Amino acid sequence: MAGIIFFRTRDLKQIQDFYTSQLGMIVWLEQAECVILKQGNLLVGFCQGEEAETNGMITLFYETPSEVDDMYRAMQSRATGKPVINERYNIYQFFARDPEGRALEFQAFLLSVAPYLAGDDLLLTRRSIRQFKETPVADELLQQLFDLCRYAPSARNSQPCYFVQTNNRDILKRLAELRGKSSSPIARAPMAVAICADPDISNRFVQDGCIAAYHFMLAGKLLGLGTCWIADMDRETAKEALDIPQHHYIATVTPLGYPAAHPVISTRHETKVNMKR
Repeated sequence: MAGIIFFRTRDLKQIQDFYTSQLGMIVWLEQAECVILKQGNLLVGFCQGEEAETNGMITLFYETPSEVDDMYRAMQSRATGKPVINERYNIYQFFARDPEGRALEFQAFLLSVAPYLAGDDLLLTRRSIRQFKETPVADELLQQLFDLCRYAPSARNSQPCYFVQTNNRDILKRLAELRGKSSSPIARAPMAVAICADPDISNRFVQDGCIAAYHFMLAGKLLGLGTCWIADMDRETAKEALDIPQHHYIATVTPLGYPAAHPVISTRHETKVNMKR
């Protein structure tokens, strides 16, 4: 189920311009004298009317307090105060008003919350994480993560993939040393997970393993966890350390944990699409 909150506005163009240019929302749908705007999972509609509806509050929440600070700098002229920690609700927040006086709240949760990312946000914001908090990942969250990965596609639905996890510091150290600097993030995480594929089950075990590994990383991001693709870990020494059969394939061994920081979203090249007619 999804939903939309609608408000009447006296100046539809002004409001649309404000929410798209100042808050980064996009136009999701235009119908008659209404426009529906989107940011993440938030859908807000505005319809032209004689009077503006200004009751209630529109809350936009962000992944980190630093993003709230960025919004405060952009919205400072409309803010009613500086960002502060609200200890009662364990959030970091500030308030502002839109051009018609509607209350806006900008906040970041200071505690773990259930998954909320929209599909496009998930794909656009996943990043390789190389620095981790010491906080261990709860067994219940791990089970949720592994359960999501059961739905990764595989050749002929053969489902040849499985996961090997470890939080043994000696094993993590051995794995981190296998490729020098490239594999060193493993030692900085509370645990690591090898994503493996059994060639006795699928002839496309390499592709199946890589698909499952990326599925794992997206699922980890959805649950607030950081990962990093460590390549070239399909090695005899890694399999010995993790008790993986030598003829099985390791797509990657990724560190896993809560990010110590969130990397800035880097620029990307323009998409290249060739059409063969």
